[in-house]
Amino acid sequence: MSTLQPAPAPAGAVTAPPRGPRPLPRWASVVLALAAGAGLLLSFPPYDLWWLAPVSVALLAAAAHRRRLRAGFGVGMLAGLVLFVPLLDWTHIAAGWLPWMLLSLAQAGYLGLLGLATAWLSPLVDRFRAAWPWVAGLLWVTQEALRDRAPFGGFPWGRLAFAAQDAPALRLAVLGGAPLVTFALAAAGGALVALAWQAVSSWRGRTPAVGDRDPRAWLGAAGFAVAAAALLAGPAFVPTAAPASQTRTVAIVQGNVPRLGLDFNAQRAAVLLNHVRATERLAAEVRAGGKPQPALVIWPENSSDIDPLRDQDAAQKIAGAANAIGVPILVGTVLRGDVPGEIRNAGVLWMPVTGPDLAQLYVKRHPVPFAEYMPMRPIARLVSTKVDLVQNMLAGSTPGVIRTEAATIGDVICFEVAYDGIVRDTVTGGAQILAVQTNNATFNEAEARQQLAMVRLRAVEHGREALMVSTVGVSAFAGPDGRVHASTGFNVDAVVLRDMRVGGPRTLATRLGQWPELALVALTLLVLAGAVPLRRRRRNSDMIDAQGKTEER
Repeated sequence: MSTLQPAPAPAGAVTAPPRGPRPLPRWASVVLALAAGAGLLLSFPPYDLWWLAPVSVALLAAAAHRRRLRAGFGVGMLAGLVLFVPLLDWTHIAAGWLPWMLLSLAQAGYLGLLGLATAWLSPLVDRFRAAWPWVAGLLWVTQEALRDRAPFGGFPWGRLAFAAQDAPALRLAVLGGAPLVTFALAAAGGALVALAWQAVSSWRGRTPAVGDRDPRAWLGAAGFAVAAAALLAGPAFVPTAAPASQTRTVAIVQGNVPRLGLDFNAQRAAVLLNHVRATERLAAEVRAGGKPQPALVIWPENSSDIDPLRDQDAAQKIAGAANAIGVPILVGTVLRGDVPGEIRNAGVLWMPVTGPDLAQLYVKRHPVPFAEYMPMRPIARLVSTKVDLVQNMLAGSTPGVIRTEAATIGDVICFEVAYDGIVRDTVTGGAQILAVQTNNATFNEAEARQQLAMVRLRAVEHGREALMVSTVGVSAFAGPDGRVHASTGFNVDAVVLRDMRVGGPRTLATRLGQWPELALVALTLLVLAGAVPLRRRRRNSDMIDAQGKTEER
């Protein structure tokens, strides 16, 4: 009995690239996209299930693989909505539901582009299955690079790297910053989906020349399993920056914000008074021997919403606190401009006896669009009735390098901690410790904990001890190994002291700056362009298949 063999392809015939399993049914892609978005959400604080990040990358890659470009965009967009709508729900507390929805839609659109790019590269990963991890890592880094910058300076919330606060991959920040951490987690996800694809191909016997018992199939699966394990666990062996030898005692003051029974002006005065009184109580405990003398005190953003350079009463209160504690206080304040409605969000160093040192003043460089200043105000009025309540916050032009006798502080304000370059500029400018002054009073604890995860990454990235001080919490210190120390509660008043190590050598990530990210983005563009001939071959093959079926009929 003879066995029929397929006829060899004629010379010059178009040969299709190897195909993986068929595209998933539409319903299965939708389910995987929903699961991917939910997994990404749970990987971030306050849930902190970081291991779900690479799993979610794998699910989204599988959902978009071999789909049409429009369908790839759709599944990415769906995953993005499931992620960003709940992740950013704290924005509606201050801005209302419509701005919250618009921001979530805009952020989800970038995951839509990621899904589209995944679909575009399907012929490439079908032909070179070992490319799956690299493709996933490159696409996620590029998506985040774009989202971090556009529009209006970008909005980096929800980067994979910010889910890695308890993951071994966090240590990679010392080598290549947040982009390298994102790359590792996404590449691990790519290895997981390649492992699953390899297993399905082997089970179905669809891989060319590979049957159910062909050892090459299992060797390929083992290789992807090892790659995923190495990407997830391997970074644990990357050493963090060596700690500095000198220490300084730093106090952070979380004065809390009264919420009931006060009008706007009375509340501003009460917030300032809370921070003054907390500092004066600390001074009394120091004099009594109950607490060590700090070398520096740091107050949060908006601890004085009353401009102390123009309001004599506010200035006297801050001066009283500085004189009582006997050391400089870095005060988060709002400075009024000469033009009505113009303000600056600033950190100013207030010295005992002599008062504000205006040579050591940092003005926030990246005000938040639509919250601290209003682009396209006439159009924005159609979206929210609160538009005209937003004043025009002017951006600063110099990095937040505050020099004191105790230490040189790298100061950033609130959301600025999410931007790689703004933090790095303080370290290249000489910062020995990192300080994030923030005001979470109009948000919630989830937002504060998401922000603290960013502080932890920055401490590892630059090999500097860091702190976050908030009006209401969460306030904490973070070491260059990423560990959190002395974290406070939320909606409480607290004063925390810690001996912080100051200085240390610059890390590789600090020295390289944005070059690792630029290199990964450039590779992504090359890979996207390299898929063009493969897509043409796939299209020609589909046309030949369709023609053959027509002739058979």
